[in-house]
Amino acid sequence: MLAVIEPASRHSRGMQLRQREVAERIKQYILHNRLGPGDALPTEAELCAAVGASRSSVREAIKTLTALDIVEVRHGHGTYVGRLSLAALVESLVFRGLLSREDDYRVLAELIEVRQTVEQGLAASIVSAFDDDLRSELSRLADQMDERAKAGEPFIEQDREFHLLLMKPLGNELIIQLTAAFWDVHAIVAPTLHTTPESVRETVAAHHAIVEAAAAGDRERFIAAVEAHYAPVRRHLREKRGL
Repeated sequence: MLAVIEPASRHSRGMQLRQREVAERIKQYILHNRLGPGDALPTEAELCAAVGASRSSVREAIKTLTALDIVEVRHGHGTYVGRLSLAALVESLVFRGLLSREDDYRVLAELIEVRQTVEQGLAASIVSAFDDDLRSELSRLADQMDERAKAGEPFIEQDREFHLLLMKPLGNELIIQLTAAFWDVHAIVAPTLHTTPESVRETVAAHHAIVEAAAAGDRERFIAAVEAHYAPVRRHLREKRGL
């Protein structure tokens, strides 16, 4: 039996290596030709000639790149450079969280730490870019969180929108995508944390404090408000993990 399986295994590994090599060549083609999201790739025949690979190898490589959102296949129209989103990262983080059975809350705790570090690290830029329009929008969302909290309703959608809007004026698409990815993972992976009314009030108050600190141009107050925002959930996570 081993004599039959081993050659097939070597062949499979060879195919995977070839597939990765062709995928890398296609990525280099995109970079070399300065193609951006939405730009069309050449026809399959032209792409085969450009990267020096067979049709089957190119097709398999395209499947891999599609899964990573690097390219997008529009049936009947062709292949285009993808949105280059963090969808693959989200999927990996979600799967990692689901696999962490030895400590169901560890991945969420790490995620919270990264989110807090990013927001505090960008404090100076956020405060500098803050304006009256953003203050109005964020205050509206914080008020909605307050209303929903008093009604005993969750406010994760408002919370997500709040943090995305906070990053928007920075004009950094990667940061915005990372923020959205963190929230998507949080919503899927996070086990139910039995928060108390007091911790919910703390969280809502921290959102108002974030707005006021940014509006005042006070970087240190902003950093402290972000710390206060994540304090309740970090406290609950430590309790759940027995730390």
